[in-house]
Amino acid sequence: MQTLTFFNHAGGAGKSSLALNAGYGLSLMGHRVLLIDLDPQANLTSWVGISSADDDQTAFSVAVNSEARLPVPQRAYGMDVVPSNLHMALSEGQMMSQEGATLNLRFALKDVQDQYDIVLIDSPPSLGKLAVLAALAADQLIVPVPTRAKGLNGLPGVLSALQTYRRLRPELNVGLFVATLYDGRTSHDREVLEVLRTQLKPLSAPLNYRPAVWNDSAGAGEPVLSFAPNSAAAQEVQQLCEQLVEIAGLPAVTRHG
Repeated sequence: MQTLTFFNHAGGAGKSSLALNAGYGLSLMGHRVLLIDLDPQANLTSWVGISSADDDQTAFSVAVNSEARLPVPQRAYGMDVVPSNLHMALSEGQMMSQEGATLNLRFALKDVQDQYDIVLIDSPPSLGKLAVLAALAADQLIVPVPTRAKGLNGLPGVLSALQTYRRLRPELNVGLFVATLYDGRTSHDREVLEVLRTQLKPLSAPLNYRPAVWNDSAGAGEPVLSFAPNSAAAQEVQQLCEQLVEIAGLPAVTRHG
């Protein structure tokens, strides 16, 4: 089992949408997928059609209790999902008073390592305790970077956080940077993409800005590959999934039945 955390302290980078859509794409390829939403905004949770989640259905107890197990996940689009809710934000205060609490999720995942091929974690847009919990649970980080000035300006914070986390997990690294919200019609986006290509490795092919598909699929509560399976956006998601399979070392032959 490999655990990938979608990580960026800036909001609007595409963490939730990438985690959901990559998870669904990987499930279509035959892999057993667990999604964990650690963002109190719960965008991933609502996107998969889970309208509300009680505290005992979220990862709250794992965050604050080193002895807690992951809750029984909910099922959505062929994936197991541990949802989030606004109360997850309250866990940060309790974690601050507990030494080693930021490793709780990594230890809890060992109990389910035979049940899944891959775990995808959606981290909150912050550098708080929940973000650290998400990062330290990962085998590798997946970092979405918008092809905007905002994306470039946020990179030093991401890389600085990674260096801090490596004090506890020296082997932690970025498995893939993902260029998001790319609009090749603008010279600004083209210039930012070229800068990213010189600074970041490995960097994915850009995910193009396609609001008619991404926004509408979110509104419909469906992954892109379900909402618009023949679209250019779906093809880009499939390409990303193929990269994640390679990064995670998943078997090339998918599981059937």
